Amino acid sequence: MAKKTMTSKPKKVSLSVGELIVKAVAASKERNGLSVAALKKALAAGGYDVDKNKARVKTAIKSLVAKGTLVQTKGTGASGSFKMNRVTETKAKTPAAAKAKKPAAAAKKSPKKAAAALQLLDRTKLKENCRDC
Repeated sequence: MAKKTMTSKPKKVSLSVGELIVKAVAASKERNGLSVAALKKALAAGGYDVDKNKARVKTAIKSLVAKGTLVQTKGTGASGSFKMNRVTETKAKTPAAAKAKKPAAAAKKSPKKAAAALQLLDRTKLKENCRDC
């Protein structure tokens, strides 16, 4: 008899719960932020099973507030309303400027080489100033 091999289904690649929450809150145009109930409705509309993963949604909200990605406008804990933190929005808009600065920082000389170059400059200035030397 031939042996059947069991092949596992490829794992569905999707965003994490936190990333889904951030997308939903960022897409919201509510002035006071998005409530948890509206957030759960948005996640369910996106195909996420909220009833099955209540605890994950709750912990993701708490961790995003702790990190500073979300700001809680009403309520406490994982209840109330949430909106995007303005500080993280500005940081997200300017990652190209931060990348441009990194290569310039790598081009700096080591302190020993810089000190040796300064000593060489000092010697040449002394010779230029002293005509009798």
